[in-house]
Amino acid sequence: MGPPDTLTTDEQLETFVRDQGWSGELTGERVELDEVRALRPQLARLWELDEDALVPLVNGLLTDARALPQLVDHDDWGWHLHAVPDDAPLATRMAVEAAMAMVDVVRAGELGRLRTCEAEGCEAVHVDLSRNRSRRFCSTACGNRMAAAAYRERQARQEDPA
Repeated sequence: MGPPDTLTTDEQLETFVRDQGWSGELTGERVELDEVRALRPQLARLWELDEDALVPLVNGLLTDARALPQLVDHDDWGWHLHAVPDDAPLATRMAVEAAMAMVDVVRAGELGRLRTCEAEGCEAVHVDLSRNRSRRFCSTACGNRMAAAAYRERQARQEDPA
């Protein structure tokens, strides 16, 4: 089940890009949305693979995009890395950003922080950045839904001890 897909229209993509602070060009063409949506399954695999299988995928993403990391400073981000030009297709920029993030995760030995939501019926992924590595759900909504279900189950057991 999981949260509803909120990336089905060009307008939703534009909102996502703006809200997430993506830099570079946005064409507004349907093909751009289709390319971003097509990237999703490939990026989802990053949460499924062990280090030995993940590294070739990450390297492939970087190689395919001909990534060449450069330090840049724009807007309010301070110095950070861009590995493809700002005029690269949005899906390419997203793929390379994900690959660059995975480089850091692998180098830090933190693949265990990549998680799939434990809520029944939800397949969303998240990164557990909690200090004690205890985050189980992708969102507060999923956590609340599971807590409510557990509460109802406890109540039902109390009412029917058989």
